[in-house]
Amino acid sequence: MTIINRMVKDSLVFLLFCLFLFLFLFAEEFKDLSFFNRIPGMFFNVNTIFLSIILEAIPFILLGVFVSAVIQSFVSENVIKRVLPRNAYLALIPAALLGIIFPICECAIVPVVRRLIKKGMPSHVGVAFMLSAPILNPVVYASTYFAFISSPYVANARILIAFISSIMIGFIIYRRFKGENILKVQKEDHHHNEHHHHQRRNKLLETLYHASDELFDTGKYLFIGAFLASLFQAFLDRNVLLSIGSSTTFAPFIMMGLGYVLSVCSSADAFVASSFGSTFTEGSILAFLVFGPMIDIKNTLMLFGYFKKNFVIYLLVVTPIIVYFSVYVFQLIFSS
Repeated sequence: MTIINRMVKDSLVFLLFCLFLFLFLFAEEFKDLSFFNRIPGMFFNVNTIFLSIILEAIPFILLGVFVSAVIQSFVSENVIKRVLPRNAYLALIPAALLGIIFPICECAIVPVVRRLIKKGMPSHVGVAFMLSAPILNPVVYASTYFAFISSPYVANARILIAFISSIMIGFIIYRRFKGENILKVQKEDHHHNEHHHHQRRNKLLETLYHASDELFDTGKYLFIGAFLASLFQAFLDRNVLLSIGSSTTFAPFIMMGLGYVLSVCSSADAFVASSFGSTFTEGSILAFLVFGPMIDIKNTLMLFGYFKKNFVIYLLVVTPIIVYFSVYVFQLIFSS
């Protein structure tokens, strides 16, 4: 029954995507029909935004699931234990810097981190990597630099705040979940273990097998998250947000919320943030640039799919608090 339920859910998600793709390609031909004339134009905007998010995220999802599959096939638990410092606190520093080497965005980081934790990476170290990697990578730095070409320090500030915040959050996660398993035990994991026990595969086939399985598993969360984000983008009244954008106290919270619901890929979100530069405070822009790639609708659904509920809720509470605090301190130190 569980397998049937999963097949039904996956089929519904796939049909939803096909419907949006069909409307994207042929909506103009049907707009003149009486039935479609009754549909508000906002719903066509939802369709366009949904597909733009999907098309933007798919390349990074493919990268993420392939990296995850390579880790599963080629990286042993002993390798992870050797490369990380034994001190639980010192291990957070290289973990937060891994994004420089592995340019993975928030669309794809969750399955990669899940695989690393299953391979033996400490949970708090995986969390630090998961939060920092979508920001501390060369692609995101370059896009931020060019988006704020007249204020290049924004790119450096984004990197610094993300680095410090991810270490602080990793420290808190370690203190709260030390020694606990934060991953969900999934039935397909047992199936894979039994399958590989009875049938040995060469490494290439094993990598492709895990990548395809991970893609279908992760894809449904991406589609649902993109759909919710497109609804927010289409119906959100931005004039209300702009009216409170000058508040140094509330504006960062508003922009963090905006980053969460817009769910823009970290490689492109700087250009969205720069459009608010004339209305929102510098601190709130930085809050958007740091919090959005760490937690958004898409990866929240993935987190609930792969991690235990109490851990995800705790992370969703702690992350915005730490980001807000880090941005606030940064403004106190560096504001002119």
